[in-house]
Parts: sequence; structure tokens; C-alpha cells
Amino acid sequence: MRLQHNSIQLNEIIKTFNSFFDCKTPSLFIFAQIIRFMTRQQLIEQIKQKRSFLCVGLDTDIDLIPRFLLDYADPVFEFNKRIIDATHDLCVAYKPNSAFYECRGVAGWQSLIQTSQHIPETCLGLIDAKRGDIGNTSAMYAKAFFDEESSGMSFDAITVAPYMGIDSVKPFLEFEGKWVVLLALTSNEGGKNFQFINTGNQRLFETVIDTANGWGGADRIMYVVGATRSEEFISIRKHAPDHFLLVPGVGAQGGSLQEVARYGLNKDCGLLVNSSRSIIYASKGEDFADRAREEALKLQQEMGELLESHEII
Repeated sequence: MRLQHNSIQLNEIIKTFNSFFDCKTPSLFIFAQIIRFMTRQQLIEQIKQKRSFLCVGLDTDIDLIPRFLLDYADPVFEFNKRIIDATHDLCVAYKPNSAFYECRGVAGWQSLIQTSQHIPETCLGLIDAKRGDIGNTSAMYAKAFFDEESSGMSFDAITVAPYMGIDSVKPFLEFEGKWVVLLALTSNEGGKNFQFINTGNQRLFETVIDTANGWGGADRIMYVVGATRSEEFISIRKHAPDHFLLVPGVGAQGGSLQEVARYGLNKDCGLLVNSSRSIIYASKGEDFADRAREEALKLQQEMGELLESHEII
């Protein structure tokens, strides 16, 4: 069971109780449910402590992991576990992509559940699921990824497509302390089909941000902005000056960390820059976790320098 670090003192109390009672005691389980989330301020503190705004994407493809891991009962979880253990002090978030787990049926869901529970309390657990339905369906999606008692998973945040409006977002926000990460401006070429449509005096992605700002503050809502759209970060920051931005595309997809930081950093950092393939697939040998750490360390060191130069730390 994953306990978020909402209070170090509360965690110590739980540890003390667990030393005397069975850790599965219902009263303790319910108590733990109450505190399992990461606040905006805690995320900022982790960024400053670790000198990093790195999010490691766990887009784990069983066909791409080192072959020796196939001897384990759950090769995908074993891979993720070793990646997390090797990099958790260098990053502030992990982002499993649900598609890589859903495609494997029951085995994939079990890998995802175990991965969610292994993400340490010092890192934001962000599920990249891009859900976007309404009503009871959206509520069930929220329960699937936020309600550990129901599904075994309690992620801190989830990506959501806002095309169907507030009805597709509200059910996720009803889980206290959880984050919704709304698709705003993506890197793919097809994103131009809709995201840049003029809606009067601005473009659709800007209208999405302005509208969603009224659904929740910077402590509950983030926005996805692709790293290859770095020239648009100036506009993004006019519409969302305080919100955190989840930025995929740095690394294998060619996005520039320097450009993203130049236009996207705010006084609290306000960025979670995701890197997936360049870190987790740095090696296909038995040294894959060590090599993943080396790649994560390069980004963490560069991020530390950027945070210093912008006087954030």
C-alpha cells in the first residue's frame, strides 16, 4: 500500500502502530486512505530538494525489456521496480502509460497495480490514461485509478482529454487532493487539426486552458504541453502562469530542455518534464537500471543548473 507523504509525523505514527498491530487492520487502512496524496507545495519541495523536475515515463513494452527479465514471474514489474529503485532520488514523478499495460490484459493490469504501489511517496504517481468520457463512466475511470480500496491503485494524478468539457473532468476532481492533467497542446502533427483552430480572439488550446482554469486552481489542475511546441510556451504562460505543465517530448522525441525551461519555468518551477525511452531503454543488458540512472542523472544535473540560473533554488 502506498502512503503519500502528506505529513512525515503521520507516517511515523502509522509505522509505530504497524509495529504493534497487523498492518492490514481496517482502522489503519482507512486512516491511510485519508492522507494518500501529494500537494502542490510538497511537489515544489521535492523539486527543490532533488534539484530536479524530471518525470520518468514508464512506457514499458515487454518486447523491449532485457530478455533475462522474462524468467521473473512479472517481467514488466521487475523492470519497472529496478528503474524506480535506480532513479527515485533523481526525479519527482513517474508516469506509467496505461496502454502499455492494458494491452496485456490481466497480466498487464497486475503489473500496473504493483508498479503504482512501488512508486515512493517522494514522487508523484501520474497515470497517463487520457480518459475523456462523462457521467458514471468518468466516475468509474476515476475510481479505477484513484481508489486503492477498489482497484489496488492510488495514483496522484491522471491525464484527461477535455473535449467533452467539465462533465469529463469533474468526477476526477471529486477525489480530494488528486490532480487532473488536461491535454492542452500536444506535439503530434495531427494536433494542429483542432488545437490551433481560431475560436474568436484566440486559439482552441488557449480557450481550453482559460475554461479549465475555472474548474480548479493550480493546486489541482496541470496541463500537457509538448516539448516540441516550445515557442508556444510564452502564450501558455499568459493563460496559465501558475499551473504546472507536464511536458513530454524531451529526449528521444527531440524536444529541447533548454528551450522548455527558457519559456516554461515560473517562480515555483511549474514544469514536469517527461523522458521515457531515452532513460528506460538506455540499455538492453543486465546493466539497464544502472544505465537508466546515468541518463536520468544527466537530465537531473542539467535541471539543477536551470533551476539555479532562474533563481528557483
